[in-house]
Amino acid sequence: MKSAVFAAALLVAASGAALAPTQAYAQVNLNIIIGNPPPPPRYEVVPRPRPGYVWAPGYWFWNGRDHDWRGGHWERAREGQVYYRPQWVQADNGWRFQEGGWRGEQRARHERREREEYRREEYRHDEHRREEHRREEHRRDDGDGRGHGHGGGFCPPGQAKKGNC
Repeated sequence: MKSAVFAAALLVAASGAALAPTQAYAQVNLNIIIGNPPPPPRYEVVPRPRPGYVWAPGYWFWNGRDHDWRGGHWERAREGQVYYRPQWVQADNGWRFQEGGWRGEQRARHERREREEYRREEYRHDEHRREEHRREEHRRDDGDGRGHGHGGGFCPPGQAKKGNC
């Protein structure tokens, strides 16, 4: 089934390429989700910087059966673009492979903003969970009406002198 879908996609791509102008760009997105986490990255000696080049570090690639190490290499720098290394991220009850490659600076800024917004949203959720925890502690008060959440016979150091326990 997969080979039939792949063959159909290849046929569509080939027929489109025949009608495309001579300077066409294609982008292929590969979305792989697996259950096993990848092995830890291998240590690679990063060569000294080369003018006009960017070092693309090695990564683990899923070959359909197991992880296969792809060693680091030099990429010729592209003006106005940023290189992203391929990586595995934990998502969707498994591990998702995010392809690396070149992205325009504008797209890179957009993706950075999206990641920052995601982190802010996670922080807000964490704050909400902490507030719920504080409220729960408050409910567990020993009933003396002070509402300091130190019930159950435990009083943090220094709080008894202040009349909080």
